[in-house]
Amino acid sequence: MEFILLGPFEARHEGQRVRLGGRRQERCLLGMLLLDAGSPVPTDRLADLLWNGSPPAAARATLHTYVGRLRAALKPYGVTVETRHDGYAIDCSAHTVDVREFLDLVGRAAVAGDPGEQVRCHDRALALWSGPLLADTLDAHQRDRLGGRLAELRLTALEQRAETQLSMGLHERVLADLAPLAGEHPGRERLVAAHMTALYRAGRQTEALDLHRATRDHLVDELGIEPGPALTTLHERILTADARLDRPPAPLYAVRVRDEWLPWSTSGHPALEFCNTYAGWHRAPAVPGSDWLRTYRTLAVWAGHQDLAADPLVDRLLDTARARPAEAAEALAEAKAFRTALYRCLTDPADPRAFRTVARTAEAAARAAVLELGDDGLAHWRLPASTGLALPLLATARAAADLLADPRRLTLRACPSDDCGWLFHDTTGRRRWCSTATCGGGRS
Repeated sequence: MEFILLGPFEARHEGQRVRLGGRRQERCLLGMLLLDAGSPVPTDRLADLLWNGSPPAAARATLHTYVGRLRAALKPYGVTVETRHDGYAIDCSAHTVDVREFLDLVGRAAVAGDPGEQVRCHDRALALWSGPLLADTLDAHQRDRLGGRLAELRLTALEQRAETQLSMGLHERVLADLAPLAGEHPGRERLVAAHMTALYRAGRQTEALDLHRATRDHLVDELGIEPGPALTTLHERILTADARLDRPPAPLYAVRVRDEWLPWSTSGHPALEFCNTYAGWHRAPAVPGSDWLRTYRTLAVWAGHQDLAADPLVDRLLDTARARPAEAAEALAEAKAFRTALYRCLTDPADPRAFRTVARTAEAAARAAVLELGDDGLAHWRLPASTGLALPLLATARAAADLLADPRRLTLRACPSDDCGWLFHDTTGRRRWCSTATCGGGRS
């Protein structure tokens, strides 16, 4: 069974709506139990919440009646309301409650190292909201008491998603997400700052300044305070058209290709560069924001940058990815899984499972490859356009197979720093660190 609390109350069974609780207070009671699903809620607390601090003398008897009706209505769907000590608990372990899903997704966003994954988690979490908590069931006072923490988490998720999107250069997404909320939360300075930055990057400087003026008026008139230093600094930079606002700050050790940030080429081999698309990604915890393969577009542009695909082919891949985003996301996930196996294979030759994973993909690439005559007069193995969105992965796998068969593989080292782990060749046998200067003071 599926329970929806983030908006008007709704219960569904196998996709069909189920009417539960003939009275508003019965639905209210069910919502209160679902918010604490699995944990007992004392009878006194339920009575206090249900009657807004003024329960009638017969509150306990009335609650008992409500619970009895709910038990009868829920029993056919395998949902039980248990009496525990001096209270009640609802068992939803085998059912879905959108509040639990929201909290899980927000938690996953908080620990995700990849900005793209953070945005995806926040997108899914925020999409669960279709209105205020139990919009048709709670009154404003009850909602403040029961849903204050959830409302705060929702606003925090909005702020974090907007800031992450801005760091990825997605200011148009920020405008689309925040436009419906304009003016609703003038006291949330982080949200206002993200909105102002997005407006400025979209060439709407006047609107950004108007938003700051309205926010300052609210803070001064309603709270008697001036905007904080972050919002004040942003306002000053917008007034002076500070160039630092035009783009998100560049990542360290980055080169910009086709409007995508890519890591420096440091190893001289595409297979190693593919592993090095995430400095420290094999360690735990990962360095936040260090994963360069945020989207399929990044992967396709990287393949072109490494000369694994010609520019017209990269254009075709990008067009296909825009037309078929679900397939592009799947291709990106497969590429990341291959990257993990390849890193293990290169750093631990005794790992047969990793080798088999790499070998299977390399064999698929070999079957698809064609021999073409290049402009330099030499023959080159290339992956044809017919391989579709898998082309960057297959091209990388071919390069990986060549590296595994090359004696230089024996000179391969991984930077030992916990903040790095980049792969590089050390033909001298004396280097201890990679050359990216992310660790070890840039020693070599």
